[in-house]
Amino acid sequence: MNIDQSILSKDNLQKIKDLKNPHVEKIVEEYVNLCKPAKVSVITDSFADIAYVRQRALDLGEEKKLDMSGHTVHFDGISDQGRDKKNTCLLVTPDMKVSKIIDVKDREEGLREVYQIMDGIMAGKECFVRFFCLGPLNSRFSIAALQITDSAYVAHSEDLLYRVGYEQFKTLGGSDDFFYLVHSAGELDERNNTKNIKDRRIYIDVLGKRVLTVNNQYAGNSVGLKKLALRLAIYKANKEDWLTEHMFVMGVRPEEKKRVTYFTGAFPSACGKTSTAMVPGQQIVGDDIAYIRHGEDGKAYAVNIEQGIFGIIEDVNPVDDPVIYEALTTPRELIFSNVLVNDNKPYWLGMGQILPDAGENFSGQWTKGKKDAKGGEIPAAHKNARYTIRLSELKNVDPKLYDPDGVPISGIIYGGRDSDTSVPVYQSFDWAHGMFIGASLESETTAATIGAVGVRELSPMANLDFLVVPLGTYLGNHLKFGDRLIVKPLVFSTNYFLKVDGKFLNEKVDKKVWLMWMEGRVHGEYGAYETPIGYIPKYEDVSRLFKKIFEKKYSREAYDQQFSIRVDKFLEKLGRVRKAYLEEDNIPEEFYVILDMLQNRLTAAREKFGKSVIPPSAFI
Repeated sequence: MNIDQSILSKDNLQKIKDLKNPHVEKIVEEYVNLCKPAKVSVITDSFADIAYVRQRALDLGEEKKLDMSGHTVHFDGISDQGRDKKNTCLLVTPDMKVSKIIDVKDREEGLREVYQIMDGIMAGKECFVRFFCLGPLNSRFSIAALQITDSAYVAHSEDLLYRVGYEQFKTLGGSDDFFYLVHSAGELDERNNTKNIKDRRIYIDVLGKRVLTVNNQYAGNSVGLKKLALRLAIYKANKEDWLTEHMFVMGVRPEEKKRVTYFTGAFPSACGKTSTAMVPGQQIVGDDIAYIRHGEDGKAYAVNIEQGIFGIIEDVNPVDDPVIYEALTTPRELIFSNVLVNDNKPYWLGMGQILPDAGENFSGQWTKGKKDAKGGEIPAAHKNARYTIRLSELKNVDPKLYDPDGVPISGIIYGGRDSDTSVPVYQSFDWAHGMFIGASLESETTAATIGAVGVRELSPMANLDFLVVPLGTYLGNHLKFGDRLIVKPLVFSTNYFLKVDGKFLNEKVDKKVWLMWMEGRVHGEYGAYETPIGYIPKYEDVSRLFKKIFEKKYSREAYDQQFSIRVDKFLEKLGRVRKAYLEEDNIPEEFYVILDMLQNRLTAAREKFGKSVIPPSAFI
């Protein structure tokens, strides 16, 4: 390798040589010589190497110790607080067909531009060369991933989030069957935050199986193995007849039953995804990204590609999220980001206690009433503040987290943020209708992405931001995947955000009832009413579940209000969905057949009952 020994020592060079992989050597050589760091540290799977990264994050000031043992805090810059859609592009060649909704850039032009920005970007800094595995080790799900970064915080986060992969690389036999990700935080200011925001670039090159991301620190932009590698895996999966999905994986366990039923679920950011996966009494396999493949028994099997959680911390409190809250308030290795720190203790919005009036947060030194550059009041902690923790630290982790065979999936849940249309839970008519429910998933935007808040957006399978293949291809592959299954998972829709007069109709904990109803439906234990949109629960079943789970009376009035079919609102949604999809090419014919079917059923119901809001009793 042609790298100066003053930068890459003999010991570090040997670590790379021991992989016996010329592709790894070429990549490391290329980007070290381009980015020009002062030092390169190659990190293996050893405890000593991993501990070195953790210590460097503290030494460099990218993280600070908090009072509680193992806890550290990291602050991103005030303009680096969410996924940066504006500067995220898919690099394409003239012959690549992608959806019109995907932000693209000519591949040659994009590579020229980002290489120019990357030239010397690591000057004076230490570069960490990391090796990870997406999915369980030594599994048919495994994908090796090489990470090059100059951020010890990013490298430390990845140790919490991903399985070690140095030894996994040795199993490749010298092949190039791996992803690689290059990141630089760029020049830093006095708070160790990225300075050159105007030169932020996040470029996904699926043809090169790589992501190049510079001048950022927020993990959604910088931790290459997360949402950035998700795009690479979606491209790979859609070429190989399996699914890469923005989904949690969880085991549902009714208290009186001796069984575990596995579900996956897709929810856009801040729509209840992690809190569903973490419902008390259940078992979590993963909260974010799943690989799904066919099993020899005709069932769908899924794995969590990660071993940790990068979760939104807002509203995590001892009542609604007791498992997470306990983990965040007891000694263990974890990273807080963009919370408020006062007297070396972390505070966040919605944690269930009064917050201090001063401290340090993402804006720097903060006091109540502090304003941003536009005159807006800066909150005590950011709404998109996060925690990073290993799943193994949680009491409810599923024992099959590391199972190389994955877990059998019996149900799929799609959930959005919808204040005025959909019922709390319903079941699709069949797999194809389930595909449509996922494809028509809408959400009102939140602080998890940079931009306006409160805008209703279409987010197919909660994956729209990450699609790198045409939407028609993606949906067609979902249908084909289901066609090959002998035992198809049931598909459900949930909505925790229904409001009347600005007030939520459900409490946050009610999702456990909807979850148990779905689990019972998988096993044929609950009936349902057929409505124009799908199958809704019977009052008697959910009433008994509320009584059994919460010792709470669930009134018929609450049921009627929550499970009425809001025909006009659903028809408005179908109109929005049709308009959006008419902009796309090669959408499967089944999609429009289902859309027309739902529109006809809703219109016929309105004519039959003479109402735009039809109570569930009409369908008994």
